[in-house]
Amino acid sequence: MHLDEFQATIAQTYGERDRERGTAATVAWLCEELGELAQAVRKGTVDQQRHELSDVLAWLASLAHQLDLSLEDAAARYADGCPRCGTIPCSCP
Repeated sequence: MHLDEFQATIAQTYGERDRERGTAATVAWLCEELGELAQAVRKGTVDQQRHELSDVLAWLASLAHQLDLSLEDAAARYADGCPRCGTIPCSCP
């Protein structure tokens, strides 16, 4: 699945409810899920890590939708490697 397809699916599934909740609450949920991902990385199984990673991605997609931004466009910033030095691997000091 491409990022734009994923974002569209999240928007169709949760978009209206998430817009009503607002961006501030969405950021709070995203941060909570990021904390759960951090815990899963430290002490969880691969399945728990995958689960939490998907939750973080879903909340990020919801936030992007609310901001009328494209995750695909945001990811394009890294398409040619490091956006600062433009190399792969990064050669920044």
